Amino acid sequence: MKIVVYNTKGKKTEDTLTLPKEIFEVPMNSDLVHQVLTSQMANKRQISAHTKNRSEVAGSGIKPWRQKGTGRARHGSKRSPIWPGGGIAHGPRNDRVLERDIPKKMRRKALFMVLSEKARTNDLIVIENLESKNGKTKETSNILKNLPLNGKSVFIALPDYDKNMVMSARNIDKVKIDSARNLNVLDLLNTKYLLVSKESIKTIEKTFTK
Repeated sequence: MKIVVYNTKGKKTEDTLTLPKEIFEVPMNSDLVHQVLTSQMANKRQISAHTKNRSEVAGSGIKPWRQKGTGRARHGSKRSPIWPGGGIAHGPRNDRVLERDIPKKMRRKALFMVLSEKARTNDLIVIENLESKNGKTKETSNILKNLPLNGKSVFIALPDYDKNMVMSARNIDKVKIDSARNLNVLDLLNTKYLLVSKESIKTIEKTFTK
């Protein structure tokens, strides 16, 4: 598959880039993509809700009153869930395990499917180079305005970590930026467009196929 290349002014250059077939021409399997997506979302969850059970609440474990002869119901502890100030029965706990393990080959296959879909639907934008000389937000913002992004969200995949580029893009609304080697299904599906340079394509090919 061949794709046009833009310059920083948003103009199409005379160059065309041939995308690696094994990455950008993979047929879609929505079930696999969904499985990988939900696993990544589950792995990112941070559980904060936590209730104490009867073994964790403060209070004496002594029997409130003797078993028989009082005319009242029998009880064994004031920390029972049916007592005020007692433990919580079946409440949320932060020791739940939500992580899911997905094989590496499945993760990569799903990533290739999403990348292929981006290329097929013209949501993949290739630019000659991605760099910022001074790390100023205005510089990168102007480049994005020149490209056919239509004000939609965009993921910028850098060939390597570039501090200036990250600093210039991190405060722009609807923009996420990271190294191409860290591409994943969740980030790609959370943004409309994928913006890469020609060097970023090489990094993707080197990272995920060799």
